[in-house]
Amino acid sequence: MLAAGAGLAHAQEPAKACLITKTDTNPFFVKMREGASAKAEELGLELDTFAGKLDGDNETQVAAIETCIAGGAKGILITPSNSSAIVDSVQQARDAGILVIALDTPLDPIDAADMTFATDNFLAGELIGQWAKATMGDAAADAKIALLNIDIAQPSVGVLRNQGFLTGFGIDVGDPDKWGDEEDPRIVGNDVTQGNEEGGRKAMENLLVQEPFIDMVYTVNEPAAAGAYEALKAVGREGEVTIVSVDGGCPGVENVEAGVIGATSQQYPLLMASKGIEAIAAFVEDGTKPEATEGKNFFDTGVELVTDAPAEGIESISVAEGKDLCWG
Repeated sequence: MLAAGAGLAHAQEPAKACLITKTDTNPFFVKMREGASAKAEELGLELDTFAGKLDGDNETQVAAIETCIAGGAKGILITPSNSSAIVDSVQQARDAGILVIALDTPLDPIDAADMTFATDNFLAGELIGQWAKATMGDAAADAKIALLNIDIAQPSVGVLRNQGFLTGFGIDVGDPDKWGDEEDPRIVGNDVTQGNEEGGRKAMENLLVQEPFIDMVYTVNEPAAAGAYEALKAVGREGEVTIVSVDGGCPGVENVEAGVIGATSQQYPLLMASKGIEAIAAFVEDGTKPEATEGKNFFDTGVELVTDAPAEGIESISVAEGKDLCWG
């Protein structure tokens, strides 16, 4: 991989790269764009950025790939909105000699991209599941759990987090490539949020109708967690329910500090994007393709559990440390 700062200044024209995110409003993708842009400028790449209109917007991402191919891009970084539906378009890009790296969310199948740079999303879910179970203690045996996912597309990053959480909590997951087939009576139900606050609020309201005394809430990300909290607050139960989440953005870490979220698994989008740009630069330089982290089928960019209520035997960092590493 090209060393940071080596640059491609000797090229007569800068090589082109593309970043395609699910949306351009989620702070996670905003930080990803910042990381990619800064590293592209440092290494002498010309970066074009694109985004879907909302989570699940595959059509806009397909159009973006077509634009990148036509524009002569040498590399594409993409956070796919639909991991399987985008595969044909990704293959067209690879057939055109373009290096394609999935960021955060693996394609289905994962080897449809040249490499995936991501959090270990199963581990991120597992950490908050382990923490949730330890925090509940004996009451975990009779927990009433709500699961707030991103959307119905499976498998996806949301499935990995969901299944990781359940595994960490000690619940059999059935088919690990999808959520919703579990038979454990502690699961009240699953709903979808589109990864935003309004979706989280509506999903929480729906599940409270099924079971008013939910006491544990898994959320796919921190905006969904904030919405779930508002729904609980509206019925006077915000102090009686533990919410766990994934992301580690600054607003989310602040919500851990405020008691809105009990614990969150922090991921590092700036690192994903900057490492992705480095990989494209190396590919342009000498055709080198990135390699997976040892023992995994993707390049792992790390995850940390953030909480101010640590559980014995589960490694975590404090809110203060999480604030030093957060984004958004």
